Amino acid sequence: MSNNPIVAEVTRGSRVESRHRGAVAVMDAAGKAVLSLGDIDAPVFPRSAVKVFQGIPLIETGAADAFGLALADLSLAVASHSGEPGHVERAAAMLGRAGLSEEALECGCHWPFDQPVALELARSGGRPTALHNNCSGKHAGFLCTAVHCGETTAGYVGADHPVQVRARAVIEDLTGTRLGPDDGGIDGCSIPTYAAPLRGFATGFAKLVSGQRVGAERAEAGRRLIEAAMAEPWYMAGTDRACVALMEAAPGRVFAKTGAEGVFCGAIPEYGLGFALKIDDGTTRAAESAVAATIATLFRRQGDPVAEAYDRLAAKDIFNWEKTRVGGVRPTGF
Repeated sequence: MSNNPIVAEVTRGSRVESRHRGAVAVMDAAGKAVLSLGDIDAPVFPRSAVKVFQGIPLIETGAADAFGLALADLSLAVASHSGEPGHVERAAAMLGRAGLSEEALECGCHWPFDQPVALELARSGGRPTALHNNCSGKHAGFLCTAVHCGETTAGYVGADHPVQVRARAVIEDLTGTRLGPDDGGIDGCSIPTYAAPLRGFATGFAKLVSGQRVGAERAEAGRRLIEAAMAEPWYMAGTDRACVALMEAAPGRVFAKTGAEGVFCGAIPEYGLGFALKIDDGTTRAAESAVAATIATLFRRQGDPVAEAYDRLAAKDIFNWEKTRVGGVRPTGF
């Protein structure tokens, strides 16, 4: 049984119905813990929460500039998007700049995860393609990099392909963790995913936004992706998504990215801090509550009234099918 603390709980009426344990790390670039809950040294798979790390070679190789990628393109390149028409069209346009079509994508196909988006697609007589995959923007970025570097595009999802070798090297550099085969797995979109301590992921984001303990070119590449996502948050997520709400609550001041199985990573650039959290049971509702509470705590420590906006995001009401409030989700232990 996990020894991690309870970081979120779900109420029904006046009672707590469910509890979620997890770990939270907020770090500076030197690796000092500014906020620590639970075991932040246990390796976890970050899943999509570190797409910024994976997207850095798109900038560093010169591919982004060679293909004239705009802010919205860069935001989509680090996105877990909802598969809305604007996402699909931009992913296709990114591929087109590299002379490719959706046939080059090796991320697989699924219906949009957001039910309203999927229902609208079905209602219009459409069927999902690989472009609707929530990772199609990231994969378009991988393919743009491969084309720019003169590499074969087939098999770009493989761990030994140069695209993935570069991505792994960035993750190792930023987390300060040597990643071997035993640390790896395959993500939902078929690329490698690597487990490392929450401490490392949070420190990596702090390095990028502070420019400390990381190469200047790498820091600039990371900041460029983070700033693109903050400027165009809808392309990184979609309508009514938590990542958008978290970034729009303090425009240009917070970067937050979700990952599957209850993970969130991000940064508060002005403080030079990075954060990472993992909910033990993988529950999204708990991760969204905990990440908002984490950000609220950091702003509150600085006496910044924007903390109240994150307090509101951290506590959500639960309604039944008759739209009657029956309980809520709230953070605990912060």
